[in-house]
Amino acid sequence: MTGPNRIVVVGSGAAGLTAAEALRIRGYDGALTLIGDEQHLPYDRPPLSKQILAGTWEPDRITLRGNDALAKLDADLLLGSRAVGLDMATRQVLLDGGDRIDFDGLVIATGVTPRSLPGADLAGIHLLRTLDDALSLRAHLLDRPAVVVVGAGFLGAEVAAVARGMSLDVTLIDPHGVPMYRQFGHRIGELVGQLHADHGVSLRCGTGLRRFLAAAGRVVGVELTDGSTLDADLVVVAVGASPAVNWLADSGLPLGNGVECDTRCQVAPGIYAAGDIASWHNNHFDTRMRLEHRMNATEQAMAAAGNLLGADRPFAPVPYFWTDQYDARIQAYGIFPADAEITVLHGQPTSRKFVAGYGHHGTMVGVLGWNSPRELRTLRQLVVDRTPWPPQASVSATAIAS
Repeated sequence: MTGPNRIVVVGSGAAGLTAAEALRIRGYDGALTLIGDEQHLPYDRPPLSKQILAGTWEPDRITLRGNDALAKLDADLLLGSRAVGLDMATRQVLLDGGDRIDFDGLVIATGVTPRSLPGADLAGIHLLRTLDDALSLRAHLLDRPAVVVVGAGFLGAEVAAVARGMSLDVTLIDPHGVPMYRQFGHRIGELVGQLHADHGVSLRCGTGLRRFLAAAGRVVGVELTDGSTLDADLVVVAVGASPAVNWLADSGLPLGNGVECDTRCQVAPGIYAAGDIASWHNNHFDTRMRLEHRMNATEQAMAAAGNLLGADRPFAPVPYFWTDQYDARIQAYGIFPADAEITVLHGQPTSRKFVAGYGHHGTMVGVLGWNSPRELRTLRQLVVDRTPWPPQASVSATAIAS
């Protein structure tokens, strides 16, 4: 079977850029097109809610590759071009300007778009996904507003931490009883909540947003589902994101919670997906997953590029992700089901230096470290090895000692 001689990568973020580079590294020397809907050179997203928002980094520091490196990629780089359709019959990507880009190999890496809320078009209400979003939010924070953050997941908690670092009045709202409940469950969520409370954040967990309050087209407050109201000059909506699949609606590709791939990241013959948009079956955990994590974007893009060129290897990683809030670095390997059991493997949660293990259906599926990077890297092996649950004390002790 002849390999592709014209490959198109749609999406110029970390996944898309990595896929393009991996194709060249693996020896692909055909035509290559990289399409991105932003005018900026490819950049890294995790610092947007931390260093960029805090103003400790300038925007050029998050650029993934400069012009010289991109020139060496020998690709047609179409920035500021949005894909609006995929014609499977002609094997073409349709762009918003009317152009049609031919392909015989395709990597879909268009990521996600942030979810909004009814009424969120008022001045003073922000979403955070792009560099421009972060710079606009940063400029508004410098006006020293009263801040309300709606959603206490990764993004919302990080934004709240940055705003408190600027000595602003901050309220964090979430319908669950503790922050980051969806990510790590109640026990860790309690610790995250205490961390924010210790730094002066007002927590309104266990209640949701009913509506925004406005005056002269600008947000002035919020009303919560318990009937209370809060003043707010600035509101950040951080209620999750949806896979950016609208442009594929008429393509005939399988779309569910993202682009549905097989174990090798393949969507259809010659078509692969990577990064936040890709839903695939991870053989290691025997489950379908879609991950919005920076490390996965890189690893999955490399796997997709390799398989597009004929590697034919399942993509079955142990996911890794992290969040930085105040003086806490929370890192995690694996998956964290809502009904998982949890136990402490190392340290003490009260000291805010510990590693916790998560068990599901009789197997260790995740480990979480709070300010314990060395111990966490060691205990990650318990997830790699599918260690039976509950773990024996001797197992964790041996793992730490090694």
